[in-house]
Amino acid sequence: MKNHNNLASVSRRKFLQVSGAGVVTATTVGGSLMVPSSAWAKPYSDKHTWISPRGTIEVMDDYAIWVAQEMGYFGDLGVDVKLEPGPPGGTAVVQFVSVGQADMGFPAPGILGNSIEAGMGLVSIFGTGYLDLFNIAFRKGEGMTDLKGLEGKTVLLGSAAWQSIADPMLKSVGVDVTKVKYVEAGFPNWTAALAAGEGDACLAWEGLRALLEKNNQKFDYWMGMRGSPLPSNSQVVRRADVEDPDRKAFLQKYVKGMAMGHEFAEHNPRAATDIVFKALPATMQGFGPRAGTESLMQIHRTFKGDMSKRAGWGEHNIAGFQKFFDIQEEIGLLSTKINAAEFVLNDFITEGNDFDREKVKADAINYQLPDELASVDMADIEASFYDTAIN
Repeated sequence: MKNHNNLASVSRRKFLQVSGAGVVTATTVGGSLMVPSSAWAKPYSDKHTWISPRGTIEVMDDYAIWVAQEMGYFGDLGVDVKLEPGPPGGTAVVQFVSVGQADMGFPAPGILGNSIEAGMGLVSIFGTGYLDLFNIAFRKGEGMTDLKGLEGKTVLLGSAAWQSIADPMLKSVGVDVTKVKYVEAGFPNWTAALAAGEGDACLAWEGLRALLEKNNQKFDYWMGMRGSPLPSNSQVVRRADVEDPDRKAFLQKYVKGMAMGHEFAEHNPRAATDIVFKALPATMQGFGPRAGTESLMQIHRTFKGDMSKRAGWGEHNIAGFQKFFDIQEEIGLLSTKINAAEFVLNDFITEGNDFDREKVKADAINYQLPDELASVDMADIEASFYDTAIN
């Protein structure tokens, strides 16, 4: 194994801050983030700005938003959404929403927990990731089914802030995370660093798995959706917007549009893939028809979970979020206890899922696929779904 002298070791509880030209700054007083009152004063602009946690929107993950736009679901509801990539640092998404530079973000639960402790005034209103979409990737033949084997090993991260994702997941399956060394290998090159011999494993996720396989970065995966009890990313807004009647009404429409986008993809993932490709030509070039469809299906499976146990698309697993926050506190990533029910809200879910499902299903089934996507073998994707899983 190569040494790590060229990589940045991550200290425990390191939490990156947003920086860069043009970023609205917030003032920290006594450990809490004091958000400018102007962030709450203005109504939504012509476009509702959604910000990615990845530093890019050139992925399949946000298919429900693109579908809702393309199929007119948002338009019929009076919703106009602008997707922005944001900076790649893991915490930028909550910082930007908190200070009013974006209206909604998509952070992992660990990042949300850190934002709650920092007093950023955020709440989650749509639990997109019902299952844990995060994975631990290993070089072929070096994987482990019991992640306790990572104790004493090195895990590569794209951003130091990802520790707030990795630590709770590892702790939830019995790993002593104080014995795991994290190295910030840099975004987007952390997986290539693992493939080249750096570290022992790296954090990865569903959707990315399909792209890495296409690009010949072949790993074995311990899959969070099969082994972790935790949820993953959710749609987060300012609490002040939930408490404002006009903005709350707008958010309710947004949630309904997203739920319709998920329902559409359930019935025709290739159609949802085509819609993403229309919106993002560079993504089409990067993935191609097979990997793009497979990536979307990987993500969708974690977003869906077991719908027989859910009130509808977007219902949070509040007990799962509580477990996440409790683990964060236990391992020192939070210094205060968080009551998940105060910050993870299912208030929007019943009305958000009250739409004409038969119409959405018909829209999906009747969607005219281009030849290159019509030829994608769905049965083959299903059959190979867990081929790289070791748990």
